Amino acid sequence: MISSSNSDRVVLNWDGRQQQIEYRWVGCADASAPVLVFLHEGLGSVAMWRDFPHRLCMACGLRGLVYSRPGYGRSTPRRPGERWGPDFMHRQARELLPALLAALGVDQSQPAPWLFGHSDGGSIALLYAAFAPDRVGGAIVLAPHILVEPVSVASIAQTRQAWQTTDLRDRLARYHDDPDSAFLGWNEVWLDPAFRSWDIRPELGAIGCPVLAVQGLEDEYGTLAQIRGIAERVAGTELLELAGCGHSPHRDQPEALTRAVADFLARHRRAG
Repeated sequence: MISSSNSDRVVLNWDGRQQQIEYRWVGCADASAPVLVFLHEGLGSVAMWRDFPHRLCMACGLRGLVYSRPGYGRSTPRRPGERWGPDFMHRQARELLPALLAALGVDQSQPAPWLFGHSDGGSIALLYAAFAPDRVGGAIVLAPHILVEPVSVASIAQTRQAWQTTDLRDRLARYHDDPDSAFLGWNEVWLDPAFRSWDIRPELGAIGCPVLAVQGLEDEYGTLAQIRGIAERVAGTELLELAGCGHSPHRDQPEALTRAVADFLARHRRAG
């Protein structure tokens, strides 16, 4: 498991203040190896990936960059009372991620880095690939959101009830310095009525890199319309629909996912 004791920090000037961003290099130690950037889910962090990024990168001969977005993990928490707007994923893709990659020298590397995003992180990966198509080698997205579905809102509302009535806060405190920052930042924006119209489908056509879109058939936060919607708009998108899998394919079906990702990377890295 990745823990806070073996993570590093980089300071970025973002959102009107200096913020520490937790990150960790995993996988292949060769500095010339291609980079795979991991973007976590709405309640995720460096530590919550556990050892999956390292194992995947070792299997594929890649350097993995895992980081916690502001508000999560050991990164700077949200300000007291701060609420994220419906554009929070756009801002992460267009502002925070490019700044982080530049600070760590990744945006200068050749070949271009690949992205591996889960849930909200998958949406951010797609937005970055659309925003900077010449700076992405390819994208693997697990259970990404491209629009808000009723099932997503209903499940997130249930999670809010669990936050209020169970030990969810204590469990999240193992992975976040400020669990209130992590949970409420994500939960409040998703349950905001203003977020119901969030829809990135019009932007997906700008993506020019290879995309592997993965969805569990038992995903409680989204339907197959999410990844099939990507395939309708991004030429050559490959779909992986996994039985016996919920919202987290890297936890529910790690072996099947690793095989599919390794094959996808091998084919498209050769083609590139």
